[in-house]
Amino acid sequence: MEETGTLKVGVYVDVSNIAQNGGFGMQYDVLREFACRNHGVAIRLNAYVAFDEELANKNHDYKKKSLNFHSVLRDFGFKVIVKKVKWYVDEQGNRYGKSNADLDMAVDALVQSERLDYVLMVTGDGDFIQVVRALQSKGCRVEVLAFKNVAHELRKEADIFTSGYLVPNLLPLNPNYKENNRNIVRGVCYNFHHHDDPKKCYGFMRYMKNICGSLWIMDSRKEDSPYETAFAHSSQFPKDFDIFTLPNREQIFEFEIKKDKDDRLQAESIKPIHHY
Repeated sequence: MEETGTLKVGVYVDVSNIAQNGGFGMQYDVLREFACRNHGVAIRLNAYVAFDEELANKNHDYKKKSLNFHSVLRDFGFKVIVKKVKWYVDEQGNRYGKSNADLDMAVDALVQSERLDYVLMVTGDGDFIQVVRALQSKGCRVEVLAFKNVAHELRKEADIFTSGYLVPNLLPLNPNYKENNRNIVRGVCYNFHHHDDPKKCYGFMRYMKNICGSLWIMDSRKEDSPYETAFAHSSQFPKDFDIFTLPNREQIFEFEIKKDKDDRLQAESIKPIHHY
């Protein structure tokens, strides 16, 4: 029995699009947790994967890794929809493979949305703009999550767009950080104070400390906010980085969190990793 008021969640992942655009190695258990962060229950978890049978017959490692990956997805509760790669020859005689999951993913999301309150589309493909609009027209809240090469219009149409880089543990960090006890996070510079003297410039970084709570509560002082704020001095940015482009929520940074003598959070060794 579902509890009264439970948020019914659907997640639709364009696996190939995500893997080819910055999300290779994405942790699907964390993705599920993120989608259900507001006490939601996963009604549909669909992962659309490409599989090249021709390559699988020639390359045992490819076949083994692919099938193992499918098993991991199923272990996390995802339904794996396999789209076989089809091979074609262009006008110049070049062979090329194609596996398009867009239609299946769009139809499934629209049909299954009848029993959903919230849909998370995990793709950066602009072909899904009309799907997002249709889902919203049916009363669903639609969020989009992706990494690189995200269609600008898709980001605008979503009720909320979340960069996958910002979700804690969704994309693994360098294991050396943990071995060296470095607290590395990813975030944005949302506030910056400029001065004629570069040494007197400073700002504030915002990062997601956990995946609980509502993403719209940006004020980290509020108890329900999933965000944390850290002071950032201009000296902590790379020398060749133009600090006069800040603040800029389109620029994602990776940085280390430390505490000063007064126990205030400081962002150090700040480096840009992606810009939309």
